[in-house]
Amino acid sequence: MSITTTTDIRRVSGALGAEVTGLRLGPDMPEDEVASLRATILEHKLVVVRGQDHLDDRAHAGFVRRLGPLTTAHPTITGGQEEAAVLPVDSEHGNKANSWHTDVTFVDRPPAFTTLRAMVLPPFGGDTLFANAARAYANLPEGLRTLADGLWAEHSNDYDYATTHGTEGPTGATADYHQEFTATVYRTHHPVVRVHPETGERVLQLGQFVSRILGVNGQDSRDLLALYQRHITRQENIVRWRWAPGDFAVWDNRATQHYAVDDYGDLPRRMHRVTVAGDVPVSVTGRRSVAVQGDAASYAGS
Repeated sequence: MSITTTTDIRRVSGALGAEVTGLRLGPDMPEDEVASLRATILEHKLVVVRGQDHLDDRAHAGFVRRLGPLTTAHPTITGGQEEAAVLPVDSEHGNKANSWHTDVTFVDRPPAFTTLRAMVLPPFGGDTLFANAARAYANLPEGLRTLADGLWAEHSNDYDYATTHGTEGPTGATADYHQEFTATVYRTHHPVVRVHPETGERVLQLGQFVSRILGVNGQDSRDLLALYQRHITRQENIVRWRWAPGDFAVWDNRATQHYAVDDYGDLPRRMHRVTVAGDVPVSVTGRRSVAVQGDAASYAGS
């Protein structure tokens, strides 16, 4: 499909992802271009628009608002920007999202779309991996799909850092960030399989914020999580994006996971993130996710 006569859309992998050139993002984009871009995001799950150096925080947030109402920067972290919806993702402040996750699944209404604007890039490394969680579900053996359809999981921001990252725990700026990240604890029960509200696809909803699978013992919970997570992150479901100056990425947070690769040492890497408010996930039987700790109402839309 084509957004405009001068826009080029190039698919970048068999699993997900498209690169768009010839498009100028901004708050005043024509409605037909916004609608076409939204359809492209739903189709490819991840879209990276090249050459968006003209954007500042105000224009970034203004454009994303065309896709839907914005969340605040984060449920627990203060963005500290003039635009309240902008969250700096800054390696120098300990913010390295180097684990597979879907954004903010520890609240009852995770974002619908996430956008990320490249600000400062290291001269090497710092790529982001994306996985197609809808494709992962569709390619499961029938028995594993049936099992997953009935499973529920608890998601929390108060996760075990050492277990997740294979270390003795966070230190320095990372420890400060972790403390702020968990200043208010959220716990939410989500279906392991949610029905996408726009495409109707069934999607595996897991990632780093899952603390346990409900209704099974600890070892079985860990085994089930590892089993389904492994299917999500199979090589066939992944695309690796190498960032370039001016890149602006937007992905369907309801249908993907991502992982920022920490392979650039102490070099600076800074992105600005803005997210679109989402809805409460619904299981294949129509049950809605339930918040069991923490009230994220003020985060979920502005």
